[in-house]
Amino acid sequence: MAQTQCSQAVNTARDYYNSGDADNFYYTIWGGEDIHIGLYQTPDEDIAQASRRTVETMASRLQGLAETSRVLDMGAGFGGAARWLAKKHGCRVTALNLSQVQNQRDRQMNREQGLDHLVEVVDASFEEVPCADGSFDFIWSQDAILHSGDRGKVMDEVSRLLKPGGQFVFTDPMAADDCPEGVLQPILDRIHLENLGSPGFYQEALARRGLKDLGFREHTDHLVNHYARILEETQCREGEICNAVSQDYIDRMKKGLSHWVEGGKQGHLAWGIFHFEKS
Repeated sequence: MAQTQCSQAVNTARDYYNSGDADNFYYTIWGGEDIHIGLYQTPDEDIAQASRRTVETMASRLQGLAETSRVLDMGAGFGGAARWLAKKHGCRVTALNLSQVQNQRDRQMNREQGLDHLVEVVDASFEEVPCADGSFDFIWSQDAILHSGDRGKVMDEVSRLLKPGGQFVFTDPMAADDCPEGVLQPILDRIHLENLGSPGFYQEALARRGLKDLGFREHTDHLVNHYARILEETQCREGEICNAVSQDYIDRMKKGLSHWVEGGKQGHLAWGIFHFEKS
């Protein structure tokens, strides 16, 4: 897909996640196959274990997931959720992701785990998905839509791609609905965005597109815990990862993570699991 078809925010995210520093950091520190926010049973729980619990919790909300199901993962990262869904339910999953570097890892792990016949990795943006209308029974996304410069366009794609009765389950780091103006600027500067979505934004946007809200489970405390755990892990393993990740990247990451932790503690951020159904 030509980059000119995507928003500048998507192109910026693509360049970032294609960098060697980001690829090595996320694969080593963030959770391996799963590079999203975890659900923690204890504050010091293993990051990968908590991250996999998010996948399991989201999947438990999907009704009718079976071998015959077609699933689209929007912003699939290294493809951990897609592989889990394919293993657990035997369904076919399209893992759509903008980073060619991450997608190389994804395809390799699919082959190694014998799942490349069920998981198709597609290099593309969720702002313009190269699939026909009504292609999917389920659409899934974890902590990716924030990187869009036109989140309404992503919601258009969700509505277009879902079959009638299809379900959309997703998470996204967001601003709280009552977040004061300007307080998230350090976070936005770090990730090169003008704004974040909010629970109210997504609920209203999807309602306008005819999707029924099946419930939002708010888990913002886990966002705070997750970024704190990533920061702690980065500090503890800095000597190890500096051979694969530049010191400048590590320093900027530690500063950025501290902004996420502080924003969450101040009540300016939101995170949780959304579930919608297309009429």
